[in-house]
Amino acid sequence: MDAYGTETLFFGMSRTTAALAAMGVCYFFLFTEKANRAVAALLTGAALVFLGVISQEAAVAAIDFNTLALLTGMMIIVSIAEKSGMFQYAAIWGTKKVRAHPAGILAVTGIITALFSAFLDNVTTVLLIVPVIMQIAKKLEVEVYPYLLMAVFSSNIGGTATLIGDPPNILIGSALGLSFTDFLVNLAPAAAVIQALLIAAFALFWRGKLETTLQNRARVMQIDAKAAITDAPLLKQALAVLAAVVAAFMAAHHIGLENGFIALLGAAVMLLLYTRGTDKEEADARVAAALKGVDWTTVFFFTGLFVVVGALEQSGFLRRLGLYFVNLSGGDIAGSTYIVLGVSALLSAVVDNIPFVATMIPVLAAMEEEMGGREAMMPVWWALSLGACLGGNGTLIGASANVIVAGMAARAGKPMDFLKFLWWSLPVMLLSVLIAGGWLLFLL
Repeated sequence: MDAYGTETLFFGMSRTTAALAAMGVCYFFLFTEKANRAVAALLTGAALVFLGVISQEAAVAAIDFNTLALLTGMMIIVSIAEKSGMFQYAAIWGTKKVRAHPAGILAVTGIITALFSAFLDNVTTVLLIVPVIMQIAKKLEVEVYPYLLMAVFSSNIGGTATLIGDPPNILIGSALGLSFTDFLVNLAPAAAVIQALLIAAFALFWRGKLETTLQNRARVMQIDAKAAITDAPLLKQALAVLAAVVAAFMAAHHIGLENGFIALLGAAVMLLLYTRGTDKEEADARVAAALKGVDWTTVFFFTGLFVVVGALEQSGFLRRLGLYFVNLSGGDIAGSTYIVLGVSALLSAVVDNIPFVATMIPVLAAMEEEMGGREAMMPVWWALSLGACLGGNGTLIGASANVIVAGMAARAGKPMDFLKFLWWSLPVMLLSVLIAGGWLLFLL
């Protein structure tokens, strides 16, 4: 592998140097946003093939189609389910359950956002829930900022809990062949504790600051939650498909199916139900609309990124980097766990956690042989997931949901500037990582 990586290709560059240079160029465009991330990743991957750094066969083999299928399938299901109004209904229903009390709504915002984010896309969750919360806060005549913060933090915490909650988990789960249950057992308890403490901390800090009149609360109580349901039959169908898909995820290892296949099967069933009883023209229009709900930029970004990372892995560099980490930690699992947790959280607070995790996966895989195998290394893998997902709460640019909510707030005349957000986000991230570290101690 090393000899292969040091083979001279052109201009005196070794295969490793060429792969590193290509990744550097790709990451430059990703971080500076001077080019669309899908375009940057695909062009970089194509250049690596064209220049002979990685063969066409190896490039195709490096693409994790299970991850792409899982992403695409879940996006289709969510794009149809959201048309039923389930998100808005849940937010209004929860608000009425706490009698429109501002502090209670703050807790409901956290719980509902975290739950939806654990099973659906974070960005979709905040896009649909935040407008409802902003409307309720306006009717109550209370400060909307704590609700926006709660939605942002909860989306990233909830996404940490499951296999499908956040793209880094999808990458890790697919690479290691982990099940939905594996994530639920090993990560959900930590996420639940973090979420509960976040709600408690917010309730304590904002106690007495979120006051409203009984008249305003009565106005909110008059909102008809059922009116948010735009398509009741579709809601029932979406809930049934989602339940079946999650159940299949949990039983995947027993029934011998990949998570990507399950997601695509669920998407196909959802499309069938969504188009049933319509003529061909209407059915085609509905399918086209559902497919527009897929974030194709992310799908093709993953595709190109897999090739870029595959070239670097094939060069032998990532294996050498893995051995460096082994030496840095002295071969100690606990030391490696906390190094990975800290580094993942800090870097994910300032850079996109998807390329970071995609790069780290082969690095950790290279460490396994020296560290006692896959089973012994599992705490390190869970540390990568926890650090990457929770690190997204570190800054305003740490996760896509953060940026989306900030944009929505600005359009509503309630801007969330970087430093003001940092005043809250940094303590939340540090507390989350501290709790995650305690949970990892239990797993070691």
